[in-house]
Amino acid sequence: MRIIALALLAGSLWAQSIAVTGGVAASQVVQRDSSGKANLAFSGIADGSDGKQIEARLTGGIRNLFSGWKKVADVSGGKWEVTLRDVSEGGPYKAEFRVSGGRQSASVEPVFVGDIWILAGQSNMEGVGDLIAVEQPDERVRMIDMVEEKWQRAYEPLHNLPGSVDRVHWRVNAAKEKERFTGTKLEEFNHDRKKGAGLGLPFGVQYVKDTSVPVGLLPCAHGGTSMDQWDPAKWDKANPGESLYGSMMRRFALAGGKVKGILWYQGESDANQAAAPQFREKFEALIRAVRKDTGDADLPFYYVQIGRHVSSANVESWNQVQNIQRLVEDSVPATAVFSSIDSALDDQIHVSTPDLKRIGQNMAQFAAGSAKRGPRLKSVEMKDGVLAVSFDEVNGKLVSEGRVSGFSIHGIHGEEVQAIYKATIDKDKINLSIQGKLPEGAVLHYGFGKNPYCNVRDEEGFGVLAAGPISIQ
Repeated sequence: MRIIALALLAGSLWAQSIAVTGGVAASQVVQRDSSGKANLAFSGIADGSDGKQIEARLTGGIRNLFSGWKKVADVSGGKWEVTLRDVSEGGPYKAEFRVSGGRQSASVEPVFVGDIWILAGQSNMEGVGDLIAVEQPDERVRMIDMVEEKWQRAYEPLHNLPGSVDRVHWRVNAAKEKERFTGTKLEEFNHDRKKGAGLGLPFGVQYVKDTSVPVGLLPCAHGGTSMDQWDPAKWDKANPGESLYGSMMRRFALAGGKVKGILWYQGESDANQAAAPQFREKFEALIRAVRKDTGDADLPFYYVQIGRHVSSANVESWNQVQNIQRLVEDSVPATAVFSSIDSALDDQIHVSTPDLKRIGQNMAQFAAGSAKRGPRLKSVEMKDGVLAVSFDEVNGKLVSEGRVSGFSIHGIHGEEVQAIYKATIDKDKINLSIQGKLPEGAVLHYGFGKNPYCNVRDEEGFGVLAAGPISIQ
C-alpha cells in the first residue's frame, strides 16, 4: 500500500509540473508608460492541470508587488497565460508561477521595468573608440545583443555587426559575397577586437544614476552608412534584415514594440558636395518615419553633431552638415543635438573613448531632466570693439581649458579675417576683442573647417555646437 501511495504522490507532483514558455524573458527591460508602470505578460504550460489555477508572485525591485502567492489565471488545454498589471518601474524583479497547491514552480528573473533606447546611425554610434578604460557594466542596464538576440547585461562593445542576425550588417568576403561570422571565426573576431567603445553604455549608466530607472539598449548602428542607406523606403517588411531601417524596426518589435526614444549619430557620410544639400530634407524625413512607424508622434530623437575629421576634403560640405544639424532642433519638436567638435579622436575621424563617455553622459543628463541641453547660441553683437557672443541653456557657466579657442571671423567669400586678438569668458558669454573694423558682410564661425581646435564647454561638460556662418549685428 505504501508503494502505491508513493507512486500516486509522484504522479500527482508530475502532473502539476509547470514551465514558462513565452512572454517577458529573463534580463528583459519592459518599457514603462507615462505613469511609470508596465504590464508583464507571460505564458506557459502546466501538464495535467486543466481546471486548476495558476498562482503568481513578483518580488524584488522597489517593493514586493505580491509578497504571497496570488491566483491569476486558469489552466486550459495544458496551457496558461498571465498578465501582471501595473508593475512599477524598477527591478530586478523575480516572477514566479505555480499550479495552485503544487510544490513545483517556474520563474523568470531578472526582469526590469524602465526605458528602452534605440542606438542608430554610423560608426561613432556603433562605437569605434579604443577598448581601453571602457564604461563598466551596470546591473540595471541591459541590451538585446546582435548575435543571439537575447536580453543580457550590457557591456562593451555593444555592437557586433559581423555576427548579426541581419544580413545588412554582414561583411563582404574575398568572393565579394556577404558572410555572417559564426563559430570560431566570430570568436577570433571578438578576441582580436581593439575598437568598439561607444556612447550607448555610458548613456545607460548615467541615465540609471540620474533616474534610478533601468535601461534597455537596442544596438542598430552601422559604420560608414549614409542617409540613403538609412532610407525608410528600403524597408522590405517581408525581409527586414536586408536594410538598416528594416533591421532597426525588426529589433524595435523584438523589444516589445515600445521604446522611450532614439539616440542617433550620423552625418559624416553625407558631408560631401553631392549629399550635403539634401541632408536636411532626408534627416527630417527619417525622424518623421521613425515616429510614424513606432506609433509615437513625440518620440524623443536625440542626436550628435558631427565633429572633427583630419582631412582637407569637402570642408564646406562638412560645415554645412554641422550647421544643418544645429538648426534642425529648432524646427523639429522633441529633438536635441549635442556637440562633439571639442572631442579628442582615437583615429582620424572617430571620437575617443573618454569623450564618447562624456557625450553619452551629457545626453543621459538631458534625457533624465537633470541638465539643460548645453550652450545654445543666443546672439552675436558688436559694441565698442568687442564682439559679444551670448548663449543660453548653459549649465552653470562657460569654461575652457587654456585660452578660449575655436572662434573665427570670415569675409563674404569665406576667407578668414585676422581680427580676434583676445577672447574671454563672462559667465554665459564670450567676449571677442576685435582689432580694427570688420569688412562688410563679415560672419562668425565656431569650429570652422574639419579639424579645428575648440575648447568651450559648460561646467557639466556640454560643448558649444559648431556654428556658422553667423551674421554679426
